[in-house]
This record gives sequence, C-alpha cells and structure tokens, in this order.
Amino acid sequence: MSMSTTLTLEPLFRRPIPISIAHRSSNPKTFFFPPPSSLSSSTIIKTPSWSWSPSHKLHAPKFQAFAANTDTLEPLQSSDVLFSKISPINRTELLEGKIFVRLDQGRDLRNWELTVGCNLPGKWVLHWGVSHLDDVGSEWDQPPRDMIPPGSVPIKDYAIETPLKKSSSAAEGDNFHEVKIDLTYNSEISAINFVLKDEETGAWFQHKGRDFKVPLVSYLKEDANVIGPKKGFSFWPGALGQISNILLKSEAMHDNDQDNSKQSSEPKQGNSQLEGFYVEMPITKEVTVSNSISVSIKKCTETSKNLLYLETDIPGAVLLHWGVCKDDLRRWEVPPAPYPAETVAFKDRALRTKLQSRDSGKGNSVEISLGEEFSGFLFVVKLDENTWVNDKGNDFYIPLSSSSSSLTVKREDQSEGVQREVTKVESQEESSSTFTDGIINEIRHLVTDISSEKTRKTKSKEAQESILQEIERLAAEAYSIFRTNIPTFSEETVVEPEAAAAVESETLVSPEPPKISSGTGTGYMPKDLYNLNSRYGNIDELKDVVKSFHGAGIKVLGDVVLNHRCAHFKNQNGIWNIFGGRLNWDDRAIVADDPHFQGRGNKSSGDNFHAAPNIDHSQDFVRKDIKEWLLWLREEIGYDGWRLDFVRGFWGGYVKDYLDASEPYFAVGEYWDSLSYTYGEMDHNQDAHRQRIIDWINATNGTAGAFDVTTKGILHSALDKCEYWRLSDQKGKPPGVLGWWPSRAVTFIENHDTGSTQGHWRFPSGKEMQGYAYILTHPGTPSVFYDHIFSHYKSEISTLMSVRQRNKIHCRSTVKILKAERDVYAAIIDDKVAMKIGPGHFEPPSGSQKWSSALEGRDYKIWEAS
Repeated sequence: MSMSTTLTLEPLFRRPIPISIAHRSSNPKTFFFPPPSSLSSSTIIKTPSWSWSPSHKLHAPKFQAFAANTDTLEPLQSSDVLFSKISPINRTELLEGKIFVRLDQGRDLRNWELTVGCNLPGKWVLHWGVSHLDDVGSEWDQPPRDMIPPGSVPIKDYAIETPLKKSSSAAEGDNFHEVKIDLTYNSEISAINFVLKDEETGAWFQHKGRDFKVPLVSYLKEDANVIGPKKGFSFWPGALGQISNILLKSEAMHDNDQDNSKQSSEPKQGNSQLEGFYVEMPITKEVTVSNSISVSIKKCTETSKNLLYLETDIPGAVLLHWGVCKDDLRRWEVPPAPYPAETVAFKDRALRTKLQSRDSGKGNSVEISLGEEFSGFLFVVKLDENTWVNDKGNDFYIPLSSSSSSLTVKREDQSEGVQREVTKVESQEESSSTFTDGIINEIRHLVTDISSEKTRKTKSKEAQESILQEIERLAAEAYSIFRTNIPTFSEETVVEPEAAAAVESETLVSPEPPKISSGTGTGYMPKDLYNLNSRYGNIDELKDVVKSFHGAGIKVLGDVVLNHRCAHFKNQNGIWNIFGGRLNWDDRAIVADDPHFQGRGNKSSGDNFHAAPNIDHSQDFVRKDIKEWLLWLREEIGYDGWRLDFVRGFWGGYVKDYLDASEPYFAVGEYWDSLSYTYGEMDHNQDAHRQRIIDWINATNGTAGAFDVTTKGILHSALDKCEYWRLSDQKGKPPGVLGWWPSRAVTFIENHDTGSTQGHWRFPSGKEMQGYAYILTHPGTPSVFYDHIFSHYKSEISTLMSVRQRNKIHCRSTVKILKAERDVYAAIIDDKVAMKIGPGHFEPPSGSQKWSSALEGRDYKIWEAS
C-alpha cells in the first residue's frame, strides 16, 4: 500500500491558513538520498474523490488541438471585477532527510562520544537507555549520571529523553540538530539503545518497530537493528527498514582466539574492539503546504463576453480540465472557439488547457473568453497523471452572466433581493417535503407494525430486526435528502462599498436566527455528549445494565467517540460548526484543515473523518471538557474503561492525557486502516501495517492497547485461501501486533463494524472456529464477538475459554511456532497448550511431555500438557 495524503478544499472566509507540519504513519519506502546540500522534497498526494455527470467519465484520451485566439482578452482591473473567489488547497509535501549516528574516540582510549543528529525541521527528542551485559531480551536501563547530557529528563526508571539542539557547526538556515553523549568506559554496559521522537507530531522513528542499538562490546550478538562499522565496506544510505548489520567480527574473533590461548580467567571486557563510525539513515516527514486557486470574472466592454481569469500558486505544470453549462443541472459542454493557447479537446465534453507561468515566475494562470449564453463555468485541475484537484469531491462551479449579475445587487434593490432569496429557500424546502413525507409515512407504518401486540407474537425475532433495519435505512435516506437541501453560501457576494455598509447594518438589526438540528446524534455520530438517551433506552436503564454486569463480575467498557462531534447550530455561512448542550463549543474546537466545517482551531494531528466536524484536541478547553466528561461517565454510569473509536484521527499523546485523568481499568483503541496489497494480493510482510498500530500505542506511552487489525487481516487470507504460511513472519513470530507487543494487542476476528448487520469486512464463512482456536490460545487479549457467543459456536468457544483459563495463558505468554505451511499452522504456547489449524496433519512432539486432546473441531485441534 502506497503512502497517501489528501488534498482538501474549502471556501475562503478568513485569511490564508499558515503552513504547519502534519505527520501520518505510512508504509516504509526505499528512497534515494542526495547529499545534504542538494536535499529536495517530493510531493505525494492521494487522488481525491470527485464526481462526474453520467456523460462525463474518464476514458482513454481522444485529443484534438485548437489554435489560440486571445485578441479579445483584456487585463482584469479590480474595479471591473463582477465576481471573484479564492479556494485554499491544503496539500502535503514529503520531505526527505537523514538521521546521523557517529561514534568518535575521546581524549583517551577509555572515552568515546556518541552523536545522534537529524536534518529535518522539528522538535526532536532522543529517547534512549542502555543495556547491560546480563540483561535478558530488550530491557532498557537508565545510564550512569556522568553519561546524561544537561537538559535531559528521566522517564521512569528505564530511559532518558534528551532534546536535540541546533548544531554549532550548522550553517544559517540549516535544520541540522544533534545531541552528544559522553561514553566513559564501563565494562557492564553492552549497548546504547535509542529511538528518535518528533514532539511536534508525536511520531516515533524506529527500525522495523525496534530500537536502534549501538554496541559497546565486540562480542555483542549480531542483530538487524545494530548500527556501527562494517569492515572493508563503505557506508550506504537506505530505508530505515534496510539498515545494515555493521558489527566488525574478524578482529574480535582473532583477539578472542588469543585470549583463549592464554586461558584467562578475567571476565569479558568489551570496549577493546570498539571502533569509530559514521552512519546516515533516511527519514521522511510530511509538511502541509497551503496553496490556492483564484477565479475572477469581468465583462468585456467591446464584446460583452465574460472574461474569466484563473490563477494558482501551485508550482509546476498544471492542467485545467474545463467546460461550460447552460442550466442548473451543470451538464458539461464545450464552448465555441476561440480558446487559450495550448488547449486540446477531451472527447466532446471538455477542454484541457495548460496553464501558463505567471510573469512573477510563481504559479500559473490562464484567461478565457466565454459567451453570454452560458450560465456557469465548470473545471477541475490536474497536477499529474494520478492527482486531480476538485471542490470537496465535486467539480468547481463558477456562475457566469445571470448568476454574476445577481451577485452585484444595487443598494436600492438589496431588500428585494433578500426577500427573493428567502422565497427561493422556502420553495426548496417545500419541494423536498414531497419526498420526505412519503418516507415518514413508511416509517410510521413500520413502527406501528412492529409495535403491535399481534406482530410481536407472530413475527420472528429475525423479521422484527429486519423491520428495524428498514426503518434505519429510511431514516438515513430522509436525512440525506434533508442535508442536500440545506442552503449554503457557495459564493461570496460582491457589492459596492456603500451597498456593503447597508447590508452590514441590516444584518446587525435583524439577524437570521440560527438553524437548529436535532440534539441527540446517532451512535458514532455523537452530538450532546451528556445526553445518553437513545432508542435502546434512557440513562437510568443504562446504569442498571452496567450495575447488573458488575454484579456478575464483568467489567464494562464505554465506547467513546472523541475524534468528531456533530454540531447543533449553523454559523453565519450556513456551516454546521456551533455546538450546544453542556459542552457548547464554538468553531475553535474544530481543526482548521477539516475541509467541510470551517474550523478555527489548529491543524489536525491525524486523519480526518469527513462526516462530522473533527475536534481539535490541542485546545486546552477541549481537553479539559473531555476529561470531565470521561470522569462523569466513570462515576455516574459506572464504566470501567474505554473502547476508543477512530483513534487515527488524533495524536495518541492526547489519549494518554485522557487516560491519566480517567484512570480506566482497561482501554483499547480502534486504529483501523488498510493492509498492504500488491496487485490485489495481500503481501506476506505486513510489518508496516502493524508498525503504524505500534506507533499509536507508543504515542499513548503504552497506556492503551489497540485492536490487532493486522492479525485479523492475515487470518482472513490464511484461512480463506489455505495459505497458513502467512501466520509466521520472517523471524518465526506471529505476524500481527501480538508478535511485537502482545501485552497491548487486543485480538479479534469480528466486531460490530466488520460483522453483524454492517458486514464491512466479514471473517471467512465457516472458518470462525479456526480463528478463535488461534486467538484464544495465543498471547494478547482476545475479544469474542457477541453474535458468536449466542450462536451454534457457543459450546466450542466456552471450551476454548476454559482451556485458556485453566492453563493460565495470558497476554504475555510465549509462542513457539512449529509449523506454518500451506495447509497447516501449529504452535505450542507456554509449553502447556498445543494447537493446530488447517486441514493439514499435526501432532505435538512426543517426549518428556505427554499431550491429551482438549477440543477438536472442523480443521482445528487443541491439546493440553498432561
């Protein structure tokens, strides 16, 4: 899966948004890095969704060139402009840089200096610690005091965080930052471990999800994340996932032979073979760049035609794909010549014009002459073969003659114009009611049907649920019609100065009352956070349910949606971004780069959820209110912890803040994005996917777990296509999050989104028990789907749960994979439970341990150690 970001567009109602930096985790790529002096940036942009009329689809291009005739064009003077619009465009550029690691010898043979640097802009912090000779696994410890640089901060008892500072040798304007660590010889320390953190974005930079390791002893076991000198070879840059093993072995082996011949009884001393080195490793970071497209219209005094001037500050070659329309249906047509220079026809529906470089050398522009018979100008912009810019998924639309004349209303006609607009809106509402009335009547009939005593007795549970689903579908359809008929301000009115003053005065005297929406919200579209009444019951009934669960010894997690929130009121531009209820926030609570809701907050720290305003968690008042709300849910409702919805939308550091305040018994985040595929086939290596989940858990400082979407996806392919070899990664470990950080992996095979009535990503049918045989015997925290508990799988799932509890398998249990072949996967967990899934044969090894069958089903079997 390739790296992607999104172009967003919104009408300009305030000053341009300043450039800021945004980070999103992405799959590792291999990049070529030129020398630092010639470092440049490249742009990677996701193709935005955009809609066409049925007759305006993209096919293989069929072009016809035209001669240009621009004699009628005149320079546009501001006093003659009838209409103008500026649309901001937020795009991202991917900056490429390097991490530098250097080890130099100090003043004597016992002292060394480790330097770690980075040449990308950011607030960089080195998160580091040491390993001792007798350490087991990857445990860190804090270094001795004399190794800790000034300004460092201890992290509990296992690490140090030291900020990088601008290098004294860096040239003016250079972003090179570094930190130096003095290493005094210590025979007990075997290595320095570190990761690099960008505090501006919360991003952690590691090597394949592991710590960078600088060895300080020559006999340290060689590993993929070790960095240091490689004898006889020069250093070469490569992706972080391809850092070379560069421990020098030959001299160490030679010296060890000499030591062995002396039969020395002295303990191992390491630093005698330590060598200086310098290594560069690539790093990437996304930077948000703000551009805009400006369109102005004036009348040609000689021909009475509309003269349209379009300009943009987007650099490079820009192609304008354009046409005109004659009515409100906005069907694309090709206008008659003349056309601008470098214009070709795209079939018979549109024209393509290459924008010309502006005189200033920055950006591009074009002038187009259009007849009075057209009511609108339609266009999209093409940046390259895969990148198009549009207006929130639609074509850009610019009103021409009749529309523009209505925009320049004289002062004496202003009140009449306002009255005409109000009448138009009322007629729209009246026409929409003809559609919604029928839907409402259908809903009433269905509600009456399901609520009648006779129906409850005669209709099955499945039939009643079907009726409820139909009611929800009809309600959604009615809401969709309602939203499409809400008037919005798509263009700004341009009037003479005195007329503008009159309009302002009139607005102040008699403002239009805000339009109000319903106050509840639905499921994952929350509105009034303190209103917990729903069609499932009221708040008192909810508390009774939680109390009943507690009485049965069951902890209860509240499913909290913190990323987005539906607004109660419109702003003056007709945009729903003013909140009501107890948390009556304004548009400062909405991120500035949400393209639909005109937020005045800061840039988003994650991905946008476009169906509702995305909340800006960097605002102090937002975080304060959310923490109070979570505490209220803990105390008033009795929730023990949280399931955190759509955590891709905001930085994990905010989650840590919320969890520190609410102190949940357990918390799990839903970080769900696509796995990696090549030509429709799932890749075997899904390290990049699980790394993104690991990065989010890291950002929460490990205070929350995450759903192991990686494991679910791999199980899909393994079971559906009989490819059980997928269940072992390149190092013989489970390939999901549970293979890297099992104590934070919440494994599952189905949830309310993927299965049940929604069915967005159903588990392979008939293979469910193989999935449960895997997750209920393996480490991590397994999650069993409600629908499966009350299905024909109930007995088998209960037996698997008993096996897990009886053998005390837990989230940190160890897994020994014995087979991962085409038709069978087998493993032993904690030397207590053996399991196999798949049609292939497997029996646990006979030896000192005896095994007895605990459960057997379709293509799976479980054994317990006797």
